[in-house]
Amino acid sequence: MQRFLAYLALAVAVIVPAVVLRLTGWRPGPVIDTAVFGVAVLAAGFMLSWGAEAAEKRIAQGLILALVALVTVLPEYAVDMYYAYQAGKAPDSNYVHYAAANMTGANRLLVGVAWPLMALLYWARTRNRGIQLAEANLVEIGFLLLASLYAFVIVLTNRISLLDSVVLVAVFGSYLWVAGRMPKADESLAADDEPGPAAALATLPPRRLWAWAGGLAAVAAVVILASAEPFAESLVASGRVLGIDEFLLIQWLAPLASEAPAVVIAVLFVLSGRSEGGLTTMISDKINQWTLLVGMLPLAMSIGAGGITALPLDARQHEEFFLTAAQSLFGVALLLKLRFGVGGALALAALFGVQIALAFVYRDDAPRAIASLTWLAWVYLALALVLFARNGPAAWRSVQKLRGGAVAPAPH
Repeated sequence: MQRFLAYLALAVAVIVPAVVLRLTGWRPGPVIDTAVFGVAVLAAGFMLSWGAEAAEKRIAQGLILALVALVTVLPEYAVDMYYAYQAGKAPDSNYVHYAAANMTGANRLLVGVAWPLMALLYWARTRNRGIQLAEANLVEIGFLLLASLYAFVIVLTNRISLLDSVVLVAVFGSYLWVAGRMPKADESLAADDEPGPAAALATLPPRRLWAWAGGLAAVAAVVILASAEPFAESLVASGRVLGIDEFLLIQWLAPLASEAPAVVIAVLFVLSGRSEGGLTTMISDKINQWTLLVGMLPLAMSIGAGGITALPLDARQHEEFFLTAAQSLFGVALLLKLRFGVGGALALAALFGVQIALAFVYRDDAPRAIASLTWLAWVYLALALVLFARNGPAAWRSVQKLRGGAVAPAPH
């Protein structure tokens, strides 16, 4: 327990400056504000994750991995919901672009950086060139495929509407329901065998565990909600002060900070010998962002507008969303053979690197930036088509086995 209290003290120490700035209204400057509130959001995200991870052996395995993925990206939700809410209040402002940019950036960072990181860490640790998934993981893969295919409906309509919200939230709810029917985690592999604060919490009696988890969640939620607005606004102001396109900062820097807790938890899974759990957490993270996060944007915008409205996608955001959907489909295709290898990880990372390079090369040339997004999206789709043709039949046979109940246990 002393180890947990030490981590908690560190988290509180980095949160205190943000609380002071928020209560006093003092703002030292955009860059310092971004750092102070960004670190507070990051620390609160870790606090949220500890209780959820510690509860692993008391909840169905698939459900807890889904919940850990959801809880650890709540900072991302808070920031993006703020942009969407402001977009509803001022539909002709840049907030409309910021909301879409933050969402697409978060999704592409996850698949282009976090997924490859899992495979590369696993290879560095074991010299095994791929993380083997179980047939039970077809649940996550199937829901991610469904969400990725529906994303092309949004591409065609060129907006994210409340109807899309209903569909995407229903997909996420169905995913949680199915995940909750999966078996509980093996207690020998639960959180108390892992490094970090969750290990100490997992040793507590159930009542004390749930009390700590609830307390951490309450404090973290207050910190995240209080920090989301100043962090989001100072990020925009920092771009102007530093001469950096605020669009790029919002698309890449903000998600990088808010996604960090989820990625660190997944890394701990891999380093503690649970590579499948780490990768599954990242897949679950992608599912909830590609369904719940996207679906909540028009809801937040409608609240800001005081009436039903949709989040429009301009020419740039249309192609950004198209690219994100294409990358997602390629990611699913890589998982069809139930093995995520180093080759696929390097392909995802390399293509993501091309995205970043093009974004900065064409940051002042909108037509070429849009064109580069389009052709890169078609590259993803072409690669996905090849993999679906090659791995699809084997994946279908695994689905049939899963439906018949002949499911192999998940490797760890």
